Amino acid sequence: MTASTLSAGRFRFDCQRQPVRGARGVAVTNHPIASGVAMQMLLEGGNAADAAVAALFALGVVEPMMVGVLGGGLAHVRVPSGEHIILDGLGCAPQAAHPALYQPIHSSNIAERRLTVDRANQLGALAVAVPGALAGWCACLERFGRMSLADVMQPAIRLAERGFRVTPYLSTNVTEQAAALARQPALAALFLPKGRPLEAGSVLRQPECAETLALIAREGPKTLYQGALGRTLVGSLVGAGGIVTEADLAHYAVRDRIPVRGTYRGHEIIGPPPPASSGVHIVQMLNVLEAFDLRGAGFGSTDATHWLAEAMALAFADRSVATADPDFVDVPVTQLTSKAYAAARARQIDPLRRQVWTSGLAHASESCDTTHLTIADAEGMVIASTQTLNGAFGAAMMIEGTGLLANNYMYNFDPHPGGALSVAPGKRVFTSMAPMMLLQQGRLRVALGLPGGLRIFPSAMQAIVNLVDHGMSLQEALEAPRIFTEGGELEIEAPLALHTGASLAERGHAVRSVPRIAGGMNAISVDDDGMTTGAACWRADGTPVARSGGLAQAGTGFSTS
Repeated sequence: MTASTLSAGRFRFDCQRQPVRGARGVAVTNHPIASGVAMQMLLEGGNAADAAVAALFALGVVEPMMVGVLGGGLAHVRVPSGEHIILDGLGCAPQAAHPALYQPIHSSNIAERRLTVDRANQLGALAVAVPGALAGWCACLERFGRMSLADVMQPAIRLAERGFRVTPYLSTNVTEQAAALARQPALAALFLPKGRPLEAGSVLRQPECAETLALIAREGPKTLYQGALGRTLVGSLVGAGGIVTEADLAHYAVRDRIPVRGTYRGHEIIGPPPPASSGVHIVQMLNVLEAFDLRGAGFGSTDATHWLAEAMALAFADRSVATADPDFVDVPVTQLTSKAYAAARARQIDPLRRQVWTSGLAHASESCDTTHLTIADAEGMVIASTQTLNGAFGAAMMIEGTGLLANNYMYNFDPHPGGALSVAPGKRVFTSMAPMMLLQQGRLRVALGLPGGLRIFPSAMQAIVNLVDHGMSLQEALEAPRIFTEGGELEIEAPLALHTGASLAERGHAVRSVPRIAGGMNAISVDDDGMTTGAACWRADGTPVARSGGLAQAGTGFSTS
């Protein structure tokens, strides 16, 4: 990103990507092939659910480090009637799990609180949670789609069998994770041929994965949760020291969650509830920011950036009680999202000085390796879905004979007993995933999301502020420089740090300039005339594809008479 000139003290920046517009549907994913697959489904008569599920299966092939059927995630679905449904397909701890499952490495460094002896909660079979992705994708298709599972899976099967060209992004991820991938011969053979990381431009074929996807296409999700694929998974995990059982798979269920709703300057904000952080804390931060004139201060100003940072810090101070599985922890959603609570917190913000907020973040940590898609069809259905294996390449373990990578969701739990986020049997992992939607007078205006671990929901909040307060276009709102803080160090993307870093340091912020915060956000917006815009930012391989036109009217044709 390159910053342009400053005018009247306001920070300005140049967008690196271009949006697309269509009248009959838009698909945006974080890989161009997956975006093409989604649009193929729309062109073949499918709806947003068909397109989303097809794209997720395809992403599992072309972004194997980020997503797969053995992972988990969330889908935020808005159906044409205007109803919002959150499908929770997050992973959960096996029944044999317990608070003392791992041996923590004791450290005074909060960033190292998740570390355990032999990285047992991060790499290998003991790091694997009960997977929810396949169940979640199939539930979405069955409830909201119109195409068959076999039909939406054909593109992914073809990509796995015939191969695709490796992107620089995938090649970089392989290089960064080469040591972990080298632990298992099957992974090394696939991603480290002849001992070297896959090169950008080379063709990656995954024949075992293709066969497994074909099995799922024939038999449906029952092959994993009640059948042959599940037996293979359990046998592979138990043989390597894991604790997931066939009973764990059989008892897994996708959960419907009631969305969290809030308002911000005449807009309605809708997002996922716990165990996701996003809905609660995005609403909380926006409620706090209503007390400040962000528009008047201007994007990138010292005042506006300071207010954003303090709102983030106080939200993280409350976060530890609002991220756990609500079946295990009493989450005070109503209090945290109330205007009165936010007003009281806003009055505590010193406009000229950073404060140290009481923080519960000592228990929080997440992987940044995730993917997101946003899809709208011509009938008014919109889906924003965020999915992950958790860490890059998950547990760095391929299930023998399947070509599938296992998740390492157990890393999201606190390995120390006695906390809200400690390991417990059947407990769902917490997440920062933020498939959010923004409405005005009941009409959908924007749907968005992104990868990036802890930095997801603060980044999504900033995009909403960019749209509502600063009047940015969709593309500008996604690409604008971001900030992030948990209450300590303040990360600022480099162009903005150069502009305002020194003045923020004078207010007590420990500023650190960084090249990128979180991952590639993608989004769609809907105009009053029904035209839909799709956009993706510079931080990933995000690609928007739009559809206009359509079939000829009945009776239209050429006549030679």
